[in-house]
Amino acid sequence: MLTNKEEKARYIKVNGKDTVAIIVNEGGLAAGTKFSDGLELKEAIPQGHKVALKDIEPGEPIIRYGMVIGYAMRSLPKGSWVDETALELPAPPDLDALLAQLSHQEGSLHSRTKKKQTQKTPLSMPNTTSSAQSFVAPSFQSEPPTFEGYRNADGTVACKNLLGLVPSVQCMAGVLKVAAARIEKELLPRYPHVDGVVALNHSYGCGVAISAAESEIPIRTIQNLASHPHFGGLALIVGLGCEKLQPERIATAPQHQIIRLQDQAGFSAMVAELMRVAEARLAILDQRRREPCPLSDLVVGVQCGGSDAFSGVTANPAIGYASDLLVRAGATVMFSEVTEVRDAVHLLVPRAVSNDVAQTLIREMKWYDEYLARSNVDRSANPAPGNKKGGLSNIVEKALGSAAKSGISPIVGVLAPGERVPREQSSQRATHGLYFAATPASDFICGTLQLASGIHVQVFSTGRGTPYGLAMAPVIKVSSNSRLAHQWPDLIDIDAGEIANGTAIIEEVGQQIFNYIIDVASGRKKTWADVHGLYNDLVIFNPGPVT
Repeated sequence: MLTNKEEKARYIKVNGKDTVAIIVNEGGLAAGTKFSDGLELKEAIPQGHKVALKDIEPGEPIIRYGMVIGYAMRSLPKGSWVDETALELPAPPDLDALLAQLSHQEGSLHSRTKKKQTQKTPLSMPNTTSSAQSFVAPSFQSEPPTFEGYRNADGTVACKNLLGLVPSVQCMAGVLKVAAARIEKELLPRYPHVDGVVALNHSYGCGVAISAAESEIPIRTIQNLASHPHFGGLALIVGLGCEKLQPERIATAPQHQIIRLQDQAGFSAMVAELMRVAEARLAILDQRRREPCPLSDLVVGVQCGGSDAFSGVTANPAIGYASDLLVRAGATVMFSEVTEVRDAVHLLVPRAVSNDVAQTLIREMKWYDEYLARSNVDRSANPAPGNKKGGLSNIVEKALGSAAKSGISPIVGVLAPGERVPREQSSQRATHGLYFAATPASDFICGTLQLASGIHVQVFSTGRGTPYGLAMAPVIKVSSNSRLAHQWPDLIDIDAGEIANGTAIIEEVGQQIFNYIIDVASGRKKTWADVHGLYNDLVIFNPGPVT
């Protein structure tokens, strides 16, 4: 930690093998700047961007996080700026080779004792040490804390008490927006224990090949959104009448009720019927009260968007530490974004609790490789321009930092897009632990799919900034740098930039995130997104054809 307020020239080097480091100082540093170790900048370098720590010749590997993030395309003298134009993208980890390695280990896996299997010991693979694995797994000095949640009749628990209006097709979006606004204005004040009304408008339901291969992805996503614990099993399913996705396919809970708008006598009658049924459901929801619940009832999603070069050394490792705390306390955590972990998959496979989990993880990666290949798109389409302005040169560098959100816990399962976390039959609690939920990297699609998978709270890291939010679940925004936290004091919930500034360490910020999650899940604190009502539209992932 820094012990004085003097602004010194600083850089962050993650691993002893690294040949580049990132500039810490806000506004960047000028040519000729000297560091305490004698390094002198050959040119001006912006904040977050990489500086060569040694002379790097064309074709030589460029190393960050102790991993090769690219190969030099030109001579890079010590002290020069290593931007995205200086790196050639390396080949991705070979999925077939990983599968072959798993097959080779299968005999030893079968020979493990039953005791070891129940302890979920991660697979062992050589040469796959992640920078995140240098941290010590967190532990509790006393009993893990609880949170205050709403118990549902099916055994699940909610952190929000919401009335859900779920359309079977996009045609009703306008009607549901009007109805939701009137319900909120005219009815909700009578039911103070209900947090709000959410219309789950989406773009699916008709004009699609409803039985095509992979149509199960958008369909199960909508089904699982309708059954989200925050609706208490009381979501109202709204159909038009002629759509391909009939509302009966969405109404999977016993108390789901269906209204068809084509059965109503005009627009006013549609809204009146929606309000009539909604009020009966509000009266039931209003009776719910929070009560202490173990963290084994809590499901937390982690995601990143608008990332920068600090994300992988401040916000994401701190979120990873909080994730490990949650898992150790019995909670369920899911991380996602296939393209943003694909180049770090060789670091994730060894953390799988079994050969089957490892194979499923690789299978989801292969599916997405093929999905991108259909349109002649490869992984170089990520990162975005803003990521590059923030110092991220390519997807390899981005993936290595993104994977840090998962901490170091064993991966107990892999979820296909929109699939729910499996539940124990006796208690309906999530089978706790760390999951990888296969989703696109798109913030809005990933958020929608994580909601379908059952998250109660989402923790979202950002370096460039985004007002992204979800109406169905609180989104805790963590900034990777203090510049953004100071610029957006009423949008950023936690400043992880203090790690780069030297005024905090990863474990401290990780503990802060963990505590904030418990407070938000318990209703004791509100995220800035909830304070302002900043909510993005749901975006359903539909890889199937549109007719």
